Amino acid sequence: MTVTEAPAALAAALRDRVDGEIRFDPGSRAAYSTDASNFRQVPLGVVVPRTPDAGAEAVAVARDFGAPVLSRGGGTSLAGQCANTAVVVDWSKYCTTLESVDVDGRTCVVQPGIVLDVLNRRLERHGLRYGPEPATHMNCTLGGMIGNNSCGATAQRTGKVVDNVARLEVLLYDGTRFWCGETTDEEYAAIERRGDPRAAIYRQLRALRDAYADEIRRRYPDIPRRVSGYNLDSLLPEHGFDVAGLLVGSESTLVTVLRAELELVPVLPERALVVLGYPDIAAAADAVPAILPHEPIALEGVDAKLIRDEQLKHLNPDALGELPQGKAFLMVQFGGETAEEARSRAEGLLHDGHRADVRFLGDPVHEDELWHVREAGLGATAHVAGRPDTFEGWEDSAVAPERLGEYLRRLRDLYREFGYESDTGPALYGHFGQGCVHTRIPFDLYTADGVAAYRRFMERAADLVAALGGSFSGEHGDGQSRGELLPRMFGPEIVAAFGRLKAIFDPGDHMNPGKVVAPAPLDDHLRLGPDWAPAEPRDLRFGFPHDGGSFAQAVNRCVGVGRCRQHATEGGQVMCPSYQVTGEEEHSTRGRARLLFEMLGGHGDETLRRGWRSEEVKDALDLCLACKGCRTDCPANVDMATYKAEFLSHHYEGRQWRRPRSDLALGWLPVAAAVVAALRLGPLVNRLPGLARTVAGIADRELPAFAPETLQHWFRRRGPRGDGARGKVLLWPDTFTNGFHPQVGRAAVEVIEDAGWRVVLPPGPVCCGLTWISTGQVDTARRVLGRTVRLLAGHLREGGLVVGLEPSCTAVFRGDAEELFPADLDVRRLRNQTVTLAELLTRHSPGYRPPRLDVEALAQVHCHQHAVMGFDADEELLRAAGVRAEHLDSGCCGLAGNFGFERGHLEVSEACAERVLLPRLRAAGRETAVLADGFSCRTQIHQLDSGGREGVHLAQLLAVGLHEEGR
Repeated sequence: MTVTEAPAALAAALRDRVDGEIRFDPGSRAAYSTDASNFRQVPLGVVVPRTPDAGAEAVAVARDFGAPVLSRGGGTSLAGQCANTAVVVDWSKYCTTLESVDVDGRTCVVQPGIVLDVLNRRLERHGLRYGPEPATHMNCTLGGMIGNNSCGATAQRTGKVVDNVARLEVLLYDGTRFWCGETTDEEYAAIERRGDPRAAIYRQLRALRDAYADEIRRRYPDIPRRVSGYNLDSLLPEHGFDVAGLLVGSESTLVTVLRAELELVPVLPERALVVLGYPDIAAAADAVPAILPHEPIALEGVDAKLIRDEQLKHLNPDALGELPQGKAFLMVQFGGETAEEARSRAEGLLHDGHRADVRFLGDPVHEDELWHVREAGLGATAHVAGRPDTFEGWEDSAVAPERLGEYLRRLRDLYREFGYESDTGPALYGHFGQGCVHTRIPFDLYTADGVAAYRRFMERAADLVAALGGSFSGEHGDGQSRGELLPRMFGPEIVAAFGRLKAIFDPGDHMNPGKVVAPAPLDDHLRLGPDWAPAEPRDLRFGFPHDGGSFAQAVNRCVGVGRCRQHATEGGQVMCPSYQVTGEEEHSTRGRARLLFEMLGGHGDETLRRGWRSEEVKDALDLCLACKGCRTDCPANVDMATYKAEFLSHHYEGRQWRRPRSDLALGWLPVAAAVVAALRLGPLVNRLPGLARTVAGIADRELPAFAPETLQHWFRRRGPRGDGARGKVLLWPDTFTNGFHPQVGRAAVEVIEDAGWRVVLPPGPVCCGLTWISTGQVDTARRVLGRTVRLLAGHLREGGLVVGLEPSCTAVFRGDAEELFPADLDVRRLRNQTVTLAELLTRHSPGYRPPRLDVEALAQVHCHQHAVMGFDADEELLRAAGVRAEHLDSGCCGLAGNFGFERGHLEVSEACAERVLLPRLRAAGRETAVLADGFSCRTQIHQLDSGGREGVHLAQLLAVGLHEEGR
């Protein structure tokens, strides 16, 4: 019986012997079934070791059972090397230690799971950093970078990973373990004298090197970005018989890396960016050789097609305006110890004379924005509305920079021949200073003919690159995408040497089998493919208009880039709060998307067999806060909050009795609040919080108190005021403002009237349906929202604006409503005519002068505002009011509407708040205002801030200024 037939015994042995988390459940296997590539292979199980030694023990257990092993870092590989039917060892949760730093020697020792950005932040105080920086630097691990021989834009200055590794501690499948690096003849002799397994390996490596040295020198491309194949050239005498260098880029097919000693470079504190515009991308490539003598630290090429794709997806709008004229651009970055030095280097390029339109940027903010344009390339080109989806495959080929222009012209000819070229794509971009080209191609991976064309294109493209002396991979590795093609680049002798190398380290082919050596065909194990036949649901609650009405295509948006696996506490990204505090793949947006994809099946080896009834998917979605951060932060615009609501609606269909009581209590909160208000029961309910918690089945935390008087009651007593010179606006009395925090609404009425508007409110109870959406009671939400749209139709058809105060409810009108009613014109009017308070005062009130406030403020931006409306208008208004506001990079506050009140969520809710929000509040001065427009955010601050601070709405802050000015 094979291990694949008896996984239970393997799992039991791993649990018995390994200090770590052992996951052989269907949900975990589904979450790890693919990476960022076209391929899918369901693992045997997943091991999350707590220490490198525990990881080594996991390999020992696998060896006892003859099970294959795959080491995985961030899981963002684009060539399929991180998907296999194997025991997957995920280092990224626990093995994240920076073990030591040698400042004088400029080295450090790390464990394989440490994330690059985390490492570089820890090295900042020493004035050092690790040089290679892929676009995934915010979530890629050093172990993964070593496995793929990663590069990034900074490789122009620092080289590839292979150029920046001093030593590796490695483990062979047979248990042999040692540190390795460059080896002098004396060191080699000492190793050989020991007569141990390491000596035998070194002896075989030297024999291999001697046998193939001439062929290695002849066949290995002499270019900056040769990543394809094993690094046999590292064994040559001129490279110091560097065994660590040999193993870099081996994609977990030879050894398991337990630790690494890295070579560091000094931080260049100052930078300057020159952007050059050209008539086309090939002309930009032609200009590269003349720029290289100026020694830029980065030299990137960007196609106007990429720029257009980013404009369509509203990415980096400020940065795009900084580009010069042209249809292609070179971003040339210079560095120095001082700003003058960096600027002087940049001016040296400009004085050299170039036939290009030039922009010289000295502003670091604008430079960073433009750099984000380049780093967003993968996501920007993956899913663009109205166009075929694009895929990896030929996404990182490389040639000598001198031949780059020729290569791009011939590559576009190949695109045209295969029908892939159009006015809209594919976009070409990449690390042009080193001849590396990135692109995603509209392969048809759904039909037999399309897959056959994909194979023919890959073969032709491989022949083209080989003819130009290039490398199939210039950054991402071979994996399964290009492993089969390696003979076309290296010839039969070198490929035979690869096989001999594999036999030295892994004679039984247990390390990531089917990659690089004896690879699976490039059209096997496809994640899609002509045989993929998912169960496409027909009775969807949401319309998914951006995905052709298809839930399968919606969840297939995830391309695995892993931006949701955020480890930073800065960077302005909201998604994915539950991953940030758990470090669990299944609690990332990517992990959840993978489970939903697997839930639909269509592969014939389904791990999740119960469809909408899947408990594994429900468990993964349980810790989704529905913050909607992924809707904006994910490069592919995955909208997990909507997917969660869709899933829960089906999961409980026909069995509402299975729902948690909190779903009913919190989902029907608007009705309860209306009853409490009508019967004046607020004081009674407020005095019985324990009973309310028990009846509602919610977490043991303070409940928000019902207000003595609702906003609508107050407004009926008070009535509208002011001359209404600007016209009439409808202030939306959401449940939270109306029933719990009416003081926010009262302040808003004052501010809006001061701006010259006549305020009206709906006369009776109204609701947007948010609480039913967030608890997956979507049919009820549709009925509630439909009634609201009919109620507002007259006002909307007259062109009237609707002002939202609660960001989550405003986001329903601006986002969810159209998803629920994609063909309804009144819903479209509602989306277009709903504004935030800040938008009303800045975009629709010309000449408005806010009250002058000389205060400092911390702004906790609600997740839904970040994702749907944005915060630009608020920042503009605050500046005009004299408020010095710090936009907190805190992400979600952790309460997230119903989430933080549901049982089992309190620990995660509090942990989210403790990441950034609460520590920043504790550090702020007492006079600093805390801006929090979201009811959830204000509630979380009220309940968890030990200093007793209270969050205030923008309307309240402005109202204070009105009173102080006597307006």
